[in-house]
Amino acid sequence: MINKFVMPEVIFGEESISQLGECCARVGAMNVFIVCDPSILNEEWLDDILKSCLNKGLKYTLFHELTINPKDFEVEKGLLLYKQFECDAVIGIGGGSAIDVAKAIALLSTNHGSIQLYEGIDKIKAPLPPQIMVPTTAGSGSEVSQFSIIIDSTRKKKMTIVSKSLIPDIAIIDPKTLSSKEPQLTAATGLDVLTHAIEAYVSVAATPLTDVQAQSAISLVAEYLRPSVASKLNNKAKSKMAMASLQAGLAFSNAILGAVHAMSHAVGGRFPFSHGEVNAVLLPHVMEFNLIACPEKFATIAKLLGENTSGLTTMQAGLKGIEHVRNLSIDIGAPQRLSEMGSVEEYIPEMSVVALQDACMITNPRDITLKEVEALFRQAL
Repeated sequence: MINKFVMPEVIFGEESISQLGECCARVGAMNVFIVCDPSILNEEWLDDILKSCLNKGLKYTLFHELTINPKDFEVEKGLLLYKQFECDAVIGIGGGSAIDVAKAIALLSTNHGSIQLYEGIDKIKAPLPPQIMVPTTAGSGSEVSQFSIIIDSTRKKKMTIVSKSLIPDIAIIDPKTLSSKEPQLTAATGLDVLTHAIEAYVSVAATPLTDVQAQSAISLVAEYLRPSVASKLNNKAKSKMAMASLQAGLAFSNAILGAVHAMSHAVGGRFPFSHGEVNAVLLPHVMEFNLIACPEKFATIAKLLGENTSGLTTMQAGLKGIEHVRNLSIDIGAPQRLSEMGSVEEYIPEMSVVALQDACMITNPRDITLKEVEALFRQAL
């Protein structure tokens, strides 16, 4: 049996963002295109990043015209600026939205046509320019993954673009960038980490190489997400959640995901909801559906979450783990129903069709039909 595992160079730790300029020079960049979340423009550490570029003699262009659940036209606008200023590398700084846009701009800078042409798996032909990603949430895991998720604004659909070409050259993870995030965002992104880890662990494409990353991430989230939500100043919790996000990202990039993300992408294409919050609502319902496919793994998840499963059958232990996930979500104030975020019921048939076509559904551990996807959406209302 052959196992593959791909990842970028990873630089992790306090003050690691000060190395960005040196990293850019090391990959041969001279004129970098920086894609960032608008929310970080006033952060002091962003100045440190920009100074590190200037200290290495680099020119840079800053692009921040993007939104939550980024759109195709935002990518196109960034691409025009990338070409206008003759940039030669792409930097993504922010959450998943900024990093996914950065990847999409890098993709189109060397591959012709619209971003829609690259939806699906392994559609990219030409090599991409150097990519360096700096996540500021814990988080999407996009800084180490082979995914970019972009909304097709015409079809109102999240496109899943999967290619090893999208794996960045370098990922710089500095936990101090998490300290300014509000509790709601910390909760949502943390539950996204948990979803990544659980879906990667039960994926049909999981391997021993991905399992070790997913297992560690699950344990870290169970221990440190609550304190990270509770206090911006809990540096240990921030650092541990940054590590959990990194490990979950490595796991899902290689093992892919499952029905939670396929369904969440369908919701996100139609509504401007937080991706992490949608995942949080859907996760326990999908876990219950998938339980019969791999009860031993779900029993292990319960143990990783800190549950005492002695004397329980594997099915009972799995159910205990699912209940733990629900309680964790309640404790940190995440939404419990899709209806709390908006009225989605009339779109369930449409979203179910979209979800069933999503690339993430391929690796879900249990076969699923259109009627079953619709039923899961209704359970989550």
